[in-house]
Amino acid sequence: MRKLIAAINMTLDGNCDHRAGIADDELHHHYTELLRHSDTVLYGRITYQLMESYWPDVVKNPTGNPSTDEFAVAMENISKVVFSHTLKHLDWESATLAKRDIEEEVLALRQQPGKDILVGSRSLIITLLNLHLIDEFQLCIQPIIAGKGLSLFENINDRIVLHLKKTKTFGSGATVFYYEPRKP
Repeated sequence: MRKLIAAINMTLDGNCDHRAGIADDELHHHYTELLRHSDTVLYGRITYQLMESYWPDVVKNPTGNPSTDEFAVAMENISKVVFSHTLKHLDWESATLAKRDIEEEVLALRQQPGKDILVGSRSLIITLLNLHLIDEFQLCIQPIIAGKGLSLFENINDRIVLHLKKTKTFGSGATVFYYEPRKP
């Protein structure tokens, strides 16, 4: 069975707005490798539209920064499944709209052969946490206190106990915590 990995950046105070973090070469390389070891990423509408509005253009017009350009190519190539009640079609060639509700879709994807499945949207992470379907967290904590913004762990139904598997620290001071949720 394929592993479902929730990977997201957040500030020390729990803000998961992408504009609050440090997106340097080292972090782009880390996420490029994560994408290469996976073959599907799950997005909600807002995160999908954010990614789709930027990364395909970088593939067509590279920045000249190798880590950014390699991330763009990895993002372009990975299959994306988008959960939305309002979108009727997607422009990104490697993206498809989910046909079932999130629990059914994820359970079906996990049964298919392939690499890991990534979850990259805050709303989906919350939903999948409440459904106890996440196998691993990769929480990248940025050394920043944002003071405001979207909290990752809002609307969690139950207490969730995590087991720390390992950590990875970057030169910027950002640290990825690899956690495994203990099943209830």
